[in-house]
Amino acid sequence: MRPITRGSGNVFEDLLLPDAPGLMARAQLTRQIAKVIQRKGLKQVQAAQQLGIDQAKISALLRGRFEGFSVERLFRFLNALDQDIKIVVKPAKGHHGSVSVG
Repeated sequence: MRPITRGSGNVFEDLLLPDAPGLMARAQLTRQIAKVIQRKGLKQVQAAQQLGIDQAKISALLRGRFEGFSVERLFRFLNALDQDIKIVVKPAKGHHGSVSVG
């Protein structure tokens, strides 16, 4: 049996990917966008029209493919879906800072 190692809470950091906090932020924002689209009952075409992008990009986004989407662009999508965004900055608990979207 292999030993079990507890993850950091950021899979991108655990995979040693560059810009792990940024990747985590974009993943969490993408998840929020998907939740709002589902909660509103929007079809992909409707969501695409509301966000000003094509349906293929919505499809990719809803499948967790956020490459090519900046944090700022994801913020604009949330605003277009009538969502407010609140950014809170506070001292880090450990030696590394973290990013979370909730």
